[in-house]
Amino acid sequence: MIKRIQASELRVGMFIHELDCDWLTHPFLKNQFKLISDKQIQKIVETGIHHIYIDTDRGLDVPDAPTEDEVREALQKEIIEIATAQAPVIVRVSRDEEIQRARAIKGRAQQLVRNVMADARLGRAVEVEQVDGMVESITESILRNSGAIVGLLTIKNKDDYTFLHCVSVCALLVAFCRTLNLDSETTRLAGMGGLLHDTGKALVPDEVLNKPGKLTDEEFEIIKRHPRDGYEILLKSPEIGPIPLDITLHHHERMDGKGYPDQLPADQIPQLVRMSSIVDVYDAITADRCYHRGIPATDALRKLHEWSAFHFDPKLVQAFIRCVGIYPIGTLVRLESGRLAVVLEQHDNNLLVPRVRVVFNAKTGHPVEPYDLDLSRPMGSGGADRIVSHEDPAKHTGDTRRMIQTIQASIL
Repeated sequence: MIKRIQASELRVGMFIHELDCDWLTHPFLKNQFKLISDKQIQKIVETGIHHIYIDTDRGLDVPDAPTEDEVREALQKEIIEIATAQAPVIVRVSRDEEIQRARAIKGRAQQLVRNVMADARLGRAVEVEQVDGMVESITESILRNSGAIVGLLTIKNKDDYTFLHCVSVCALLVAFCRTLNLDSETTRLAGMGGLLHDTGKALVPDEVLNKPGKLTDEEFEIIKRHPRDGYEILLKSPEIGPIPLDITLHHHERMDGKGYPDQLPADQIPQLVRMSSIVDVYDAITADRCYHRGIPATDALRKLHEWSAFHFDPKLVQAFIRCVGIYPIGTLVRLESGRLAVVLEQHDNNLLVPRVRVVFNAKTGHPVEPYDLDLSRPMGSGGADRIVSHEDPAKHTGDTRRMIQTIQASIL
């Protein structure tokens, strides 16, 4: 049985099923292992990991600890309450109207980040005017329909991850700022910080950055240099300003003071930096990487909510959940009828009733000819069904999984 315990409850002889943190936070070569020394426990505590999932079938138990299912159910209820506390931002145009423009912007932004990284490796200053123009294009797309470009950016090629991650963080930060009703100049500067936040990775050797496995302690230290390297690169362009510089330098800081590079306490981490750390982790853990498979967006939001007890600003995590919705565009969901569907577009007033595309009948075990369903409408008007849970595409294999992936890709 999988249970969640506090770090203070760790004992030698327990089997670690999951260290409850994002993958670039813990220094262990494996995600699952048996505790054989107090030194390992001390290392977990020093890293700032507060909760751990243990496998009681493979190691010692804590009898009164909650099970993984109990924790997941409680977190999901909290997320639904958070997401429905306020209406989502109303869009100006439909996703279908915006998608072609969003695809073009995505391509141009990816190439711009690639050029910025190449210039950084050559010691050249960033061309701020080009970055500023790209942030403006992304912002305009977000204002028309945030789901179009944000949805597109959920699909990343592993080889281009670093570049598309920067574009994703930019778009998500802009959308986040919009949810919080921040002014246009602050939003622009936040977007610029998002687009440039990983510039320092240009100086990380490819064999470390794209290593198909867990990093060694030495390699992890190399990775941890990228915020300061990026900051120093951006200092060559004085017109960038303090907000993008601060996001670049401090997007890996954490509210409990266990982040890097400066181990800042919570009261020294500005709001936009706190927002960037949430967005950065969300995009990282939902993406397929060379060393791990991304988790579904709904699971990622639940993890962020769980980690906000120590690592992130809880109020900002709640706002981010409302920003992207508990079932973001492209999410595979299970309906009460037993059908599986992919989320197409959020509803203006209720994040629990998006427009979806039905792709599979789980009761019969057969795909269906895809058709759209508006879950906000009643029976006879293209609705009369509801989401009961999200569905991990990885649970399905063979032709079924390929069919689901094809539909998701066609939507995005």
